[in-house]
Amino acid sequence: MKKPAAAGKFELGVCYYPEHWPEEMWEDDFARMANTGFSIVRMGEFAWSLFEPEEGNFQFGLFDRAIESANRHGLKVILGTPTATPPAWLTERYPEVLNVTREGVTLQHGMRRHYNYSSPKYRELCARIVGELAARYGSHPGVAGWQIDNELNCEISDFYSESDHLAFREWLQAKYGTLEQLNDAWGTVFWNQTYSSWSQVFLPRPTPVAGQPNPHQALDEKRFISASAISFARLQAEIIRSKAPSHWVTTNGLFGHLDNHELNDELLDFFSYDSYPQFSTIHANPAEENPLLDRSWSLSLSVTRSISPNFCIMEQQAGPGGWVGRMDMPSPKPGQMRLWTYQSIAHGADMVLYFRWRTATMGHEIYWHGLNDYHNRPNRRVREAETIGRELAAVGERIVGTRVQASVAILRDYDNEWDGEYDVWHGPFNWKSNKEWFKALQYLHIPCDIVYVRPMTTLEELARYEALVYPHPAIMTDATAALLDQYVQQGGKLIFGCRTGYKDERGQCYMRPFPGAAGALCGISVEEFTMVKGTRLPVGIIWSGDSATLTGADDFNDILQVESDSVDVMGTYASDYYTGKPAVTRNRRGAGEVWYYGAVFNEAAARQIISLWGLRSPAADWLELPPQVELQIRSSESASLTFLLNYSEEPAEILLKAPRTDALTGVELSGRYTLEGYGVLLLS
Repeated sequence: MKKPAAAGKFELGVCYYPEHWPEEMWEDDFARMANTGFSIVRMGEFAWSLFEPEEGNFQFGLFDRAIESANRHGLKVILGTPTATPPAWLTERYPEVLNVTREGVTLQHGMRRHYNYSSPKYRELCARIVGELAARYGSHPGVAGWQIDNELNCEISDFYSESDHLAFREWLQAKYGTLEQLNDAWGTVFWNQTYSSWSQVFLPRPTPVAGQPNPHQALDEKRFISASAISFARLQAEIIRSKAPSHWVTTNGLFGHLDNHELNDELLDFFSYDSYPQFSTIHANPAEENPLLDRSWSLSLSVTRSISPNFCIMEQQAGPGGWVGRMDMPSPKPGQMRLWTYQSIAHGADMVLYFRWRTATMGHEIYWHGLNDYHNRPNRRVREAETIGRELAAVGERIVGTRVQASVAILRDYDNEWDGEYDVWHGPFNWKSNKEWFKALQYLHIPCDIVYVRPMTTLEELARYEALVYPHPAIMTDATAALLDQYVQQGGKLIFGCRTGYKDERGQCYMRPFPGAAGALCGISVEEFTMVKGTRLPVGIIWSGDSATLTGADDFNDILQVESDSVDVMGTYASDYYTGKPAVTRNRRGAGEVWYYGAVFNEAAARQIISLWGLRSPAADWLELPPQVELQIRSSESASLTFLLNYSEEPAEILLKAPRTDALTGVELSGRYTLEGYGVLLLS
């Protein structure tokens, strides 16, 4: 049975690296953490050479003392296994553990994540250090749990060492059994790529056109990397489980080429995420209309929630961020750190740790600022953390264990994400449509979930939602189509975007009319299709029943043909050679309906569909909110909390049409209320 991220009370804490600071500073640091309202601290994930300064020589004194010091001040400890940073003695003696680029360049010691998951020697040495740590601290009353490695697949998520090529070959042999089946899955008859011996099979290597391997090989490569990372995590999780059965196990991340759902289901008690909302601000597209900026981080938190409904934030942004040579994020303005903390909590976090207690004075991250600055004097960020600590001490018990409520879900799946990294005919569309749908729902105050469609996904999981959005699932099996049909038949609303259903699980195209596996569901076929690109004029859609409504039909257009009497045309193209042709259709099927939108979604189109579906904010009857305020609801059978988060620096006027209590102050509110810039309100 999985252990919860928190039980009974909310866990607020911080990341700390005792090896970075003189030991005489520890007691004061831990005392101030406790006074700030912290109950938990993470350490150890980058300390292999301290635990094992030379091969086979294990030293635990420094961390024995650090853990005891933290415990004296009422702080529990999360221990990270130190396998993200193999020490220099290891990489010098066993260079085969190092990662290699596709071009064959070996990545050397001097940063982090310079290893590969497949090296038998590295797995052996990792198992040994994890075993020693778990034996040492597995029954320690002050240790709460374990973080496996650190940010699996961060920095780099491709692996081409000799060990990886060999492991890929073994993985393929287990998956396909014979070379004939491999050749068929990869379509190697094209361009005479057929393999006649397993020794000829490798991970993608340099080709005459750079970065252009066989697309079916590239899809299997991503699946292999995920399986390899999970196998590496399993090695550690099983050791910890055997030696520390009372402790929970997690890992932090949400990085590429990793099936985090499988990882969590099989190995973890709960998932952990590292939340840095300013990434979405500094990488924002300046041409985007109505950008969500740091609010768009709620989409990543929704993905995290799909893995683990109640999760841990192992690193919560606490200051300006950046490495010496990359990433230059500004300092959070007054109130923003508190806002981002409650953003994480509103989306399902039951434990939050700030990164980090004090900014490092050396190394790559000397500008990745923590709560305390180098000088260690009181500052604004520490005072803000103290405020959060007091608030969560008062209301945390009411938050822990409640679940986020949503009646709409955006569907995703790993095959299309991984295939779309390479396939420019659908990959970029998925990311844009996900963002635009999320933006429209956010501004209309309609909470939504992210749901990953997997082989074990059930009708029960989908049926809890009134509506599902599956933007561009190019890869779709008949089994997935049948499951979605069941969802619709029992009363659900489902919409697809262009480029749906035309590929099988191998990434090969069906010899069927588009939308392939989804054709019967939609009751239409695709008569023709085209990119909207280059010298082409912008294309629009006129929505049926309201000729004044014209929305853009961006990036790609499927020209639709009705194939069933149950289909209604809901929109037609307004320009180009397919003017007047169907662009949006609705197929009534059973008690529900399936929509097909022939373009890439934008916010205006998503809003139009939301209106036609009659979707409303769950708080619409008692609350009016301006667009800049996010609404999230966490509830259980006995309690409900409504989170209101103002992402604007300016105050926001809200209207409570029925009285509610401010859970942070106990004051009853009704009528008009001014929520300060970057303000947070919890209503019960």
